[in-house]
Amino acid sequence: MPMSAALQQRLSPRLGDIAEQFGTPFHLYDEAGIRATGMRLRQAFAGAEGFREFFAVKALPNPSVLAIMHDLGFGFDCSSVPELVLSRRVGAGGDDIMFTSNNTAPEEFAAAAADGGAILNLDDVTLIDKVPAFPERICFRYNPGPRRTGNSIIGHPEEAKYGVSHEQVVGAYRRARERGARRFGLHTMVCSNELHGEYMVETVRMLLGVVTEVGEALGIAFEFVNMGGGLGIPYRPGETALDLESMGAEICALLDDFRAQFGSVPRLCMESGRFMTGPHGVLVTRAINHKHIYREYVGVDACMSSLMRPGMYGAYHHLTVLGKENAPADTLVDVVGSLCENNDKFAVQRALPRIEEGDLLLIHDTGAHGHAMGFTYNGRLRPQELLLREDGSVELIRRAETLEDHFATLNFAPQVMAGT
Repeated sequence: MPMSAALQQRLSPRLGDIAEQFGTPFHLYDEAGIRATGMRLRQAFAGAEGFREFFAVKALPNPSVLAIMHDLGFGFDCSSVPELVLSRRVGAGGDDIMFTSNNTAPEEFAAAAADGGAILNLDDVTLIDKVPAFPERICFRYNPGPRRTGNSIIGHPEEAKYGVSHEQVVGAYRRARERGARRFGLHTMVCSNELHGEYMVETVRMLLGVVTEVGEALGIAFEFVNMGGGLGIPYRPGETALDLESMGAEICALLDDFRAQFGSVPRLCMESGRFMTGPHGVLVTRAINHKHIYREYVGVDACMSSLMRPGMYGAYHHLTVLGKENAPADTLVDVVGSLCENNDKFAVQRALPRIEEGDLLLIHDTGAHGHAMGFTYNGRLRPQELLLREDGSVELIRRAETLEDHFATLNFAPQVMAGT
């Protein structure tokens, strides 16, 4: 979607100077927007006592952004050792971290248990006996299979590699209790970029049903349910945004009904990433070339190493040209990078204002799964990240990669295993 009017007002007059100082390309994130969304999320669930957001680190794993989340009182959803390390470096630990991984290796269990620990969220019943020192508190990721219809991005639950099946869930908690667990949580993740709040309401209803079923079978109480992430953002102009407030009110009403029926209710958690930061990031790149063959192409100085969602998923990201926001969109072009891949395109047959070499292009909504999904195929390096602070200052929060970075793994002590 077009960036917010507030961000545009603050950024547009200065963007030329920012690009001049830092060079292009770069991702830029808006602290004020991130904080406003965080406060809005907290307010929407103010009626859910003990509610907590665990920011999905995979969406934007930059320490400066994680520090903002920590300041907002949020925890962190981690699925790898580096994500654990990043979260702990900004002061998180223990109850602040939900560790959910898939095909978890022994060293990952060790890392999750170290340095104050984490809430361990197991993805597979076979992992129960592989956890070296089983924690007192345990959570399982629930996969409802055909009981739910997945949305278009995440696919059907029964086809997903994640989670404990419905048939396994009671046995999973029974075995965890045998291993010493005494505190319990339940997690799920059944959608991605969902714009319909009712889907999320039904997810919480599903979790409360499973909690009831397991609780009655085993006589255990649940401390929390985690509805996962998946809150969507409208990438395309004209798309209807998620009605967060209505969704929050319906979910809080569900929790109240559960409490009235059973006398208590598990705390509610979620792990939004895209919703928190996605709309508050832009990729700024400069037009450097025009090519005229069967189509018209505008070449820019960023490529898929900066943002792979359009090439990987065919995902739409809105695009504007600095200073030409209100100019007629009378030119049909593909906006492309320099990678030796034909899908290295940020926009395909997009109607845009006439672009001159040197123009700055803003690719919107790159604050989640943008830089984080970057890669170095073709030797193309990932760009710098900047943070527009609330006071108007602009801070470098990650430098661009260099050739030295790219070749660093070729510097190693020789090691050869002798032949037989």
